[in-house]
Amino acid sequence: MDGQDGYAKQKSMNPLILKALSTLAGQKLLITIDGVAGCGKTTLASECEEILQGRGFSVTTIHMDDLYDGWNNALTQRLSQTLVEIVDGFKTGEFAFSSYDWFANIFNERRTFASPDILILEGVGSGQKVIRDDVTLSIWIDMDPQIARERVVTRDGERVRPYMDQWLINQQTHFQAEGTQGAADYCIDGAP
Repeated sequence: MDGQDGYAKQKSMNPLILKALSTLAGQKLLITIDGVAGCGKTTLASECEEILQGRGFSVTTIHMDDLYDGWNNALTQRLSQTLVEIVDGFKTGEFAFSSYDWFANIFNERRTFASPDILILEGVGSGQKVIRDDVTLSIWIDMDPQIARERVVTRDGERVRPYMDQWLINQQTHFQAEGTQGAADYCIDGAP
């Protein structure tokens, strides 16, 4: 794990997650990892996926970046409906979605996936109210949005900087409307 990721100092988190999940073995499990852009959600999702696969679970991670309709239409009703469709399909054995092509600014063809033992939804907007009743474990990574924004720019390049100011406003509005942080089962510190 890279020391740059803020949650890295929260080593006790993994045993908590695994303990919670171990009590639910044999069921389909849905995990959400939400928080401001740049706080370490993708890294945490990758770590959880690796650990859980190492324990014999089949795991699929869906990144919200693949579900957004570009920068300006990301946190909309369309995303909410897509999440409902994915979760409903996951519960019945098969789910489908179209991933967004950020270079062509269009959605790719819809693909269908067999439901794994564990589905991880990772990214801003993954902890929405519309799917909360089906979530097994919800995680919020807390970080100052300005620090997180600079991490996004460092990661994705200066080309994203013009979009990030509006994104900070959009994600904050979304989080307030959804009560995402307050609804999380676990809140961890993403500060470096």
